[in-house]
Amino acid sequence: MSEKEATARIKINKLLEAAGWRFFPQGDSPANIRLEPSVTIKSADLDALGDNFERTGKGFVDFLLLDAKGFPLIILEAKAEDKNPLTAKEQARKYARSQNCRFVILSNGNLHYFWDLERGNPYVITSFPTPDSVIGYQKVTPDPQRLIAEQVGEDYIALTQRPNYQSEAGWKNEAERPAYIQANKLHFLRPYQLKAIQRLQAAVGDGKDRFLFEMATGTGKTLTAAAVIKLFLRSGNVRRVLFLVDRLELEDQAKKAFAALLSADFQTVIYKENRDDWRRAEIVVTTVQSLLFNNKYQKLFSPTDFDLVISDEAHRSIGGNARAVFDYFIGWKLGLTATPRDYLRRFDPSNPGTRDPREAERRLLLDTYRTFGCENSQPTFRYSLLDGVKDGYLINPTVVDARTGITTQLLSDEGFVASFTDDTGEDQEQVFKQREFEKRFFADATNQLFCKTFIENALRDPVSGEIGKSIIFAVSQNHAAKLAQILNQMADRVYPGRYQSDFAVQVTSQIPDAQQFTVNFSNNNLLGSGNFIPAYKTGKARVCVTVGMMTTGYDCTDLLNLGLFRPIFSPTDFIQIKGRGTRRHDFLEQLFDETSSSTSSPTVSTSRRSSSTTRC
Repeated sequence: MSEKEATARIKINKLLEAAGWRFFPQGDSPANIRLEPSVTIKSADLDALGDNFERTGKGFVDFLLLDAKGFPLIILEAKAEDKNPLTAKEQARKYARSQNCRFVILSNGNLHYFWDLERGNPYVITSFPTPDSVIGYQKVTPDPQRLIAEQVGEDYIALTQRPNYQSEAGWKNEAERPAYIQANKLHFLRPYQLKAIQRLQAAVGDGKDRFLFEMATGTGKTLTAAAVIKLFLRSGNVRRVLFLVDRLELEDQAKKAFAALLSADFQTVIYKENRDDWRRAEIVVTTVQSLLFNNKYQKLFSPTDFDLVISDEAHRSIGGNARAVFDYFIGWKLGLTATPRDYLRRFDPSNPGTRDPREAERRLLLDTYRTFGCENSQPTFRYSLLDGVKDGYLINPTVVDARTGITTQLLSDEGFVASFTDDTGEDQEQVFKQREFEKRFFADATNQLFCKTFIENALRDPVSGEIGKSIIFAVSQNHAAKLAQILNQMADRVYPGRYQSDFAVQVTSQIPDAQQFTVNFSNNNLLGSGNFIPAYKTGKARVCVTVGMMTTGYDCTDLLNLGLFRPIFSPTDFIQIKGRGTRRHDFLEQLFDETSSSTSSPTVSTSRRSSSTTRC
């Protein structure tokens, strides 16, 4: 036996033991590893074979892993370190069929593949699955044809929320339909959401197991995801779904949405260690960070624990260390994003523009389209902001441009040149670039102009007439504090005695409970209730001044204004920020007394709105 064979054997033995497989009985638990059919390792064999056994008198030894009843479950084909495990693919397949095994593991100690013979190709894994996880995984027998044939109509989710809604009293009366739907909080799929599901079904028919939905902010990615989850669970193609988000507020937001949409048929939990038993749920929501912390995704989960992984805001949750979590689990993969990152567009591998030989590989790993099996930058389904505006579901922002001579120069290629006299009396010049605004270059007059422009041009709430709810993005936390102070001073002059410094609030990581502030702002109770119309449910705070929070995935449907008081260098960030203000909203729904909506001013159109973006 060569040294490479011995090293591979040691590593494989340790991986098996770490995953809970047993060479020897432990208490009431029998051994569940065999070297050959009907040959169980005995303690005495260790002296003869050693820790590094690779051969017996009958030839190469492969592992036969058994289920709880002692029946063959997995064939593990072991190769030496210097051999690609895939070279044993056909040999392992024949062995698996002879033992009536559905699963195969191919390993050389460093590189491992898990192969479900009923699902397709071997999948790279970084740890071996546990016995319980594989047994649970085995309960799902994939049937893509059933998934493809499933009829998905506009009421696909509504039927889960209220199965008998069509036959209940009053439904046949079309005049009562809107009130019935609203009272029971029923959700119906829009035409483009149905098309997304149909495109996914077609992709499954083409043999794909990865999908990407590129949908503009405000077009209902979570509702569409709920329909996808129901489709896979209902058709029996998955047993458990992992919904990955990258922020805590999105975790709670997704859990509440799935509970409201699917709780009649499926249980949803948020994964937190020592919290709800996620094994009993069909839908598990968690942050990428929770799984990454102390490598919990490897220590507490098996690669076969989830049959479908959905990555929310996929452009963020597949980069850096987060990619390891996404790739760890076997099964179907769906990405949701409004801004996929196209790292391969206009990239010439023969002229990469860098000496790093790994540049092409790096771009391939980061490219959202390739990650989800979509070639040529074409997602499984695409629905843009312009599509949403054209169909009447979204609002195209209007832009108010405010700048001073200084900011104009700062944003130019040449930058802003400041002349000054140094301590020795010599005349000096210093050039400031756009990235140095509010970091090395400070201009109080510029901030005053930004805030004045905002106060004068911000869209007003169509019911109360006060400045509509707004988010302003600052350069830094100190800049956010300055802007909030200026805005509160200006609001006190425009609305004397109304806000008591609660008009604008800083929402950054330095502020205690900042995360809860974002939730309260969306729920219309940040710093109390509005004081313009007592019956109108809106928050007292009108403006949140932030830096990087409240961007990706943040939902606040009655938001009217966005202020970009800092340069935005990333197209992805710009589109994500702009997307916070493109949703339509019916402001009359915020009246506590529904009867008062009929007495509201008929001159106010509250069923639609515009979104104003102030660029400075």
